Amino acid sequence: MSFLGKLFGRKDKESLDEGLKKTKEGFLSKITKAIAGKNTVDEEVLDNLEDALVGADVGIDTTIAIIGRIEKRVAKDKYINTNELNGILQEEIENILVDASTDLHRNFDIPAGKKPYVILVVGVNGVGKTTTIGKLAYNYKQAGRSVVLGAADTFRAAAVDQLTIWSELVGVPIVKQSMGSDPSAVAFDAVQSAVAKNADVVIIDTAGRLHNKTHLMDELGKIHRVIAKVIPDAPHEVLLILDGSTGQNALEQAKHFTAATDVTAMIITKLDGTAKGGVVLAIANQFKIPVKYIGVGEKMTDLIVFDKHEFVDSLFSLQQK
Repeated sequence: MSFLGKLFGRKDKESLDEGLKKTKEGFLSKITKAIAGKNTVDEEVLDNLEDALVGADVGIDTTIAIIGRIEKRVAKDKYINTNELNGILQEEIENILVDASTDLHRNFDIPAGKKPYVILVVGVNGVGKTTTIGKLAYNYKQAGRSVVLGAADTFRAAAVDQLTIWSELVGVPIVKQSMGSDPSAVAFDAVQSAVAKNADVVIIDTAGRLHNKTHLMDELGKIHRVIAKVIPDAPHEVLLILDGSTGQNALEQAKHFTAATDVTAMIITKLDGTAKGGVVLAIANQFKIPVKYIGVGEKMTDLIVFDKHEFVDSLFSLQQK
């Protein structure tokens, strides 16, 4: 079996089901109550469904979009019973979600002519950013890619220490400097090192401070510029890490970072410990940025390719693990 085949096999589906268990239990119970005792999808059912979606942290704007689509289908088809509503709801949620389902990212491959492939990782402190970088490095290495890490979050000694531990666990080199060093200098050195080593991928951590948006924009802008001095079209990817357990706060974080830099994709972490997984729908709908991976645990293997069909299927699965 290829690495791609193994990447989303039965074991990963089980991990996804288990990781979404808390979200699923709350989400499905709210939807079940919304349509209980009803034979047709009428205004009351839609109102109840709207309340259920908002209560599942899907968000007002996204809920309105989903209900609006369902209303159009009900009006068009005239008669839809509540047994059909779940199927329609799944379809409309799947239509709202944005994933990046390409063989390249599923297979942890890199685009032709993009070597080293430079990934800049952004996100606030505490969202699991460093752990996610470790998981990414592990998966790239498992796929046969050579990886260099860059510890450009120089404002927290713990961040550098933690990334160093991950580099040792995964078995990949790390470029770092003393605490308080210029983050852009570390990023520059990391990319230069990757070029010298003929590495396939370089993953650069950045500071996660949001107290001053102007400073954040300036800092990320400088990192972009110095990286481009080594590789003109880099960074090739800017990954935003968001903590799914923070619910609507994750939306606020996404607003700050998408304003500060050109985020190309997102990774949603900590979905295994929360009932707020519905925020994935809100984030995807509002920012139209693909979700590439989701984190469902602390182990190196607990990073799952985001597939919107599999996500929605798990969200609506009544089977409990």
